[in-house]
Amino acid sequence: MAHITPKSPDAPDYVNTLASVAIYPNGVGEELSTYVSQAVEVIRESGLSNETHSMATEIEGDLDDVLRVIRDATMKLAGQGYRTGVHLSLDIRPSFRDQMHAKVKLVDSILADEATDKGTVEAED
Repeated sequence: MAHITPKSPDAPDYVNTLASVAIYPNGVGEELSTYVSQAVEVIRESGLSNETHSMATEIEGDLDDVLRVIRDATMKLAGQGYRTGVHLSLDIRPSFRDQMHAKVKLVDSILADEATDKGTVEAED
């Protein structure tokens, strides 16, 4: 479970995938951070673009690379004998890139436009 060489986004068979994944053990007590951090470490060392948030980690890259990293991170816990839960959501958009950041920018832009429009309407009242 080491750094992978991610497939180039310019490769003809590159399939851009944005994953949101939460990997955690079951039956180990109330505090899971020590275990979750082991899975996150595998993801961070993968070489794929990733961001960890309070409830999940986002990973972006080629579909095969993303699934391989999720498997490796899962096996970090399952390989130690822990019953391991995985919550996974995938957004597969073959011709897109950097969706981890682009989606947030788009939502922020829409909210900013709505705030501007709302301010204009309030000013007219």
